[in-house]
Amino acid sequence: MAHPDGDTEDLMARARGGDGEALQSLLGLHRARLRRMVAVRLDRRLAARVDPSDVVQEALADAARKLPEYLRQPPLPFYPWLRQLAWERIVKLHQRHIVAAKRSVNREAVWPLPQDSSLELAARVLAPGTSPSNQAMRRELHDRVQSALAQLAERDREVLVLRYLEELSVEETSQVLGITAGAVKVRHLRALERLRGRLADDFTENQS
Repeated sequence: MAHPDGDTEDLMARARGGDGEALQSLLGLHRARLRRMVAVRLDRRLAARVDPSDVVQEALADAARKLPEYLRQPPLPFYPWLRQLAWERIVKLHQRHIVAAKRSVNREAVWPLPQDSSLELAARVLAPGTSPSNQAMRRELHDRVQSALAQLAERDREVLVLRYLEELSVEETSQVLGITAGAVKVRHLRALERLRGRLADDFTENQS
């Protein structure tokens, strides 16, 4: 997936020069990516009460307030910074509605994935045709993916979600995880092999 990094840099330069239209365009440029991230991360128990678009809108409002300071001295590239603001919103929602104990906003977590996200991940790591149309089979595959993910180390789960569901680039993933791009590539390949192995074993057992 191509990301508009060139557009981002151009808009940031114009926004620093006082271009208000560029500032608004900059905030809206990654709206679709943020919505995808929120939809993947939002606990399914909140789905009936929380619209991912509302979470994105709140995150963009936070960004608008903080943007002048960000433009003076960016702590992160622009999209990872926006994503961090959206992540903080998600954590606050989970703290308010689901868990009493507070989680650190600096610690990534993989909430139970929505069914569509689980099926998409399965389709990306298994052979073509593994995403069934029958609802009962879809639920079964969703459960298998969740079970396989639960058996992986947290860092394996996280790199797969970032790369396959959020569709972050290697560089963006390295910025989110705080590791080098080379380490991301190694971790990604190993996690992919482990998840594919667990799912393949599961399918083999169920077909025998």
